[in-house]
Amino acid sequence: MLPRPVTAHPRAGNHVLTEATTIGSDPTCVGVARQLRDMLSRSTGLPLPDADPSDAVITLAVDPALPTEGYRLRVRPDRITITGGSPAGAFYGVQSLLQLLPPAVYRHAPVASGPWTVPGVEIEDRPRFDWRGCMLDVARHFMPVSGVLRLIDLLAAHKLNVLHLHLTDDQGWRVQIRRYPRLTEVGAWRHESMVGSRQHERFNGRPHGGYYSQDDIREIVAYAAQRFVTVVPEIDLPGHTQAAIAAYPWLGNAPDEPVAVWTRWGVSHRVLNVSDRTIEFFRHVLDEVMELFPSRYIGIGGDECHKGEWRASPIAAQRIRDLGLRDEDELQGWFVRQFQQHLTANGRVLFGWDEILEGHLFQGAAVAAWRGPALAVAAARAGHDVVACWDTSAYLDYRQSDSAEEPIPVGTVLTVADVRAFEPVPAALPAELGHRILGAQCNLWTEHADSPRAVDYLAFPRLSAFAEVAWSPAMAAPWGDFDGRLHEHLKRLDVLGVEYRPPGGPLPWQRRPDAPGWPRERADRDAELAALTHNVLHAPSGTGDPPA
Repeated sequence: MLPRPVTAHPRAGNHVLTEATTIGSDPTCVGVARQLRDMLSRSTGLPLPDADPSDAVITLAVDPALPTEGYRLRVRPDRITITGGSPAGAFYGVQSLLQLLPPAVYRHAPVASGPWTVPGVEIEDRPRFDWRGCMLDVARHFMPVSGVLRLIDLLAAHKLNVLHLHLTDDQGWRVQIRRYPRLTEVGAWRHESMVGSRQHERFNGRPHGGYYSQDDIREIVAYAAQRFVTVVPEIDLPGHTQAAIAAYPWLGNAPDEPVAVWTRWGVSHRVLNVSDRTIEFFRHVLDEVMELFPSRYIGIGGDECHKGEWRASPIAAQRIRDLGLRDEDELQGWFVRQFQQHLTANGRVLFGWDEILEGHLFQGAAVAAWRGPALAVAAARAGHDVVACWDTSAYLDYRQSDSAEEPIPVGTVLTVADVRAFEPVPAALPAELGHRILGAQCNLWTEHADSPRAVDYLAFPRLSAFAEVAWSPAMAAPWGDFDGRLHEHLKRLDVLGVEYRPPGGPLPWQRRPDAPGWPRERADRDAELAALTHNVLHAPSGTGDPPA
């Protein structure tokens, strides 16, 4: 099974699903039971009628004595029982039951006549972390709603429970905002895109675009909630905002200069100005975002903000003087705090990349620590919760081997084994701050993934390895025969239609000889990260009380 359960003890005998199999549940698990029935009936062709839980062959129930997302699965020759600490726990028990059946159970229509045999077993299981996430960048390359729903299904099947949607960037704005229609009329498409890594200066001459209507977002959020996945939105600011500035030039620092949605990869030097009008604009944006996303956490990015325009801006200089700030770095911190206060006033928690630590943020934010364990420790010490996602362990756009056949090889080598070796709790974290680690997430940046097929190749099977990191108890290699279990899991991915990277390397149609990459060596990346994090680790703490 994958991810590996806490305990799994074989029991005598097997259970065979037949025409006589029925499904029953207590009232709290009706939705989970419906999903189980739908999936089993479409692949097996069995009727699986509803029955009273006392008489049903497969029963689902909730026992509050169990951990909230934990479950107990018992398979006996005459009966299967799934008991969760909540409906979410029962749902994860269902995912384990499906893995005990032949891979054809994941088909959308019957292709096999059975027998549908489940081995006798008793499983006691619960997740290691509360936040088990995947970030999907839909700004660089838009993914249609159908692709997002499919990814949600795959996350849920791996017992992941957070989809972090990176909705805006220099290269595109992907969510409808009623009050500001030009954000999608203008900001949702660009004239062309780069082909391969930006260092090669190649462009394809083909427009690219797309956005989610507010009803699209409601559908995504509701679909995810049925599968116990929380969708966390991200509206990046004050950097990564050229698409917004193209739509409303007065948001920028040079409103008389024509600006288009950026066609290059990397980070634009265009950033938001720091006027009261711009702050009000994005408060209104976040108000509509909060209407659409019930998530406790709302992402504002806060990363990779170039300060050149602010250094040349009289408005920024005046703001620094009026506030008694030292420099543009403190100005960014002040800017981010305006939105932390706004989100807090609306009962939400600001979620941002670890650059937000550079601005003396109020305590109580959630920080995505992407630049390494040292930033996770710094965030925890400053009174913030942490999502571990350092790039050298969790960036699934990085190349998967040294082979020249890898499609658009960028970043350092990050193999399946490297991802499985990811430890989200830093060794240097004081024990009393352990509660600050909310969990972990893997990140799928899509500069070099222009279709769901390309996303599949980057994500899998590394995402499967990450799921075990986020769910299963920590343990030393060989991680409970992980390689053997992954080999069996690939059969499920085959049935699910996932175009993963084969263990032997990319298939011919997965290669991209037309799109050169830009590989990095790990030693070079480690040195770069050390330089990037120096300012955070050596800055005054500057943390204050949470905003009222």
